[in-house]
Amino acid sequence: MALLRPDLPARERFRNRQHALTMTSDTIRYSDQRHLPTEGLLALYQANAWSSAEKPELLHKALLASHSLVTAWDSDTLVGLGNAISDGYLVVYYPHLLVLPGYQGRGIGSRLMGMLVARYKGFHQHMLMADGRAIEFYRKCGFQRAGKTESMWIYEGHDH
Repeated sequence: MALLRPDLPARERFRNRQHALTMTSDTIRYSDQRHLPTEGLLALYQANAWSSAEKPELLHKALLASHSLVTAWDSDTLVGLGNAISDGYLVVYYPHLLVLPGYQGRGIGSRLMGMLVARYKGFHQHMLMADGRAIEFYRKCGFQRAGKTESMWIYEGHDH
């Protein structure tokens, strides 16, 4: 599990990086509206081989029930999504951040993560789980391993 770094310089580096990436994403529209067409949602999750795509109705309901939901669009195509679950005061957990593979590396994931982190600025704890190449991505966003903790879960998927 990773936590957001509490030191100001890391936050400043992320803000500066986010601003630079914003300027390169001219054709992408970002939204915090809860408009999620099921077909676009499934295409995004299937393209990233996430097992939650196997439960489309539950996935759709779960995302709409999130404390926060941000999306990225190229015209009418859903190209990215991030969500947060929170108590609204101290703790926020970021369970999903996905970008269509053909759009990865263009700053979309960083922008979505930046939108979420900004919404929870000042919260005591920002948490997420990362594996594979996502670990380095989240480090660049200001997250770090949480001390000597280890992630633990009861999981019914097959993609980790």
